[in-house]
Amino acid sequence: MDIFVAQIINGLSLGSIYVLLVTGFNLLLLVALIIHFSFPVTVVFSMYVIWSVLQITGNNLILGILAGLISAILLNIISAPMFQQVMKKRGEVDINATMVMSLGMGMIITDLLSHEFNEGFPIAFPNQLTGRGHGAFIQFGLVSISYGQVVTLLIGIVVVLGLFWLLYKTRTGRAFRAIAEDPNDAKLVGIPILKTGIQSYALTGILGGLTALLLSVLIGSASPGMGDQLAHKVLAVSIIAGLGNLKGGLVIGLLLGILEAIVQGYFSGTWSNSIAFIVMLIVILAKPKGVFGTIFS
Repeated sequence: MDIFVAQIINGLSLGSIYVLLVTGFNLLLLVALIIHFSFPVTVVFSMYVIWSVLQITGNNLILGILAGLISAILLNIISAPMFQQVMKKRGEVDINATMVMSLGMGMIITDLLSHEFNEGFPIAFPNQLTGRGHGAFIQFGLVSISYGQVVTLLIGIVVVLGLFWLLYKTRTGRAFRAIAEDPNDAKLVGIPILKTGIQSYALTGILGGLTALLLSVLIGSASPGMGDQLAHKVLAVSIIAGLGNLKGGLVIGLLLGILEAIVQGYFSGTWSNSIAFIVMLIVILAKPKGVFGTIFS
């Protein structure tokens, strides 16, 4: 029973990461009308920025965290004109074209991480950030809860609640949801499509920076291929929940994290990496539009 409880806690921490990644992915899909498949790759890039600044500044946590947040925001905002230009040249909103462009961006960033950072070797974050040098935060029986798990879970909950408050209780959130419902009607009632789209890129950048920080704290390391692995899981969660469904992504993201943690606790090998895709195949066959239904036809 102790092992089961420990894995549930592990799963909630990991699931909160998936929720943030899926929410950022869906936000860009709903408001900016792009499939940013490589959004998790930009998150891993921000992890490398955090690590680099920590190396340069002698583990100055404030500067490292700020650098990660700023890099994620800038990277998302800089990519906005490129995505918009692709859709403008095609004369229509084409999420398939943006997905191909996103894949290209992801490959470039992954190659950059493989060749220009730490000679391509995985990076490890200092104990000052991960808290691993302080022992367990809570220990009872076989259950050991680390500082990283507590920080990740608490911050993840706060960020998700804050995001949903913004989306459903503020004027900006209503503009986001109006564009997601019908871009043409939103434009007719005076909602600035371009400005709101840029705001969605900036908000997604903030989510990306916070996710990079939480991944650094929870896992304590990163590698160039980590972004691709996360991207596949984000896409799987989005399809299982229903493309563009924010609430569905929240539920499925948490469930996937718990399921992966339980599999890791009771089965040997790396079966947990296959869980998302096994479930995705089953859902596609049973409910092609996802468990909660896709926002797109």
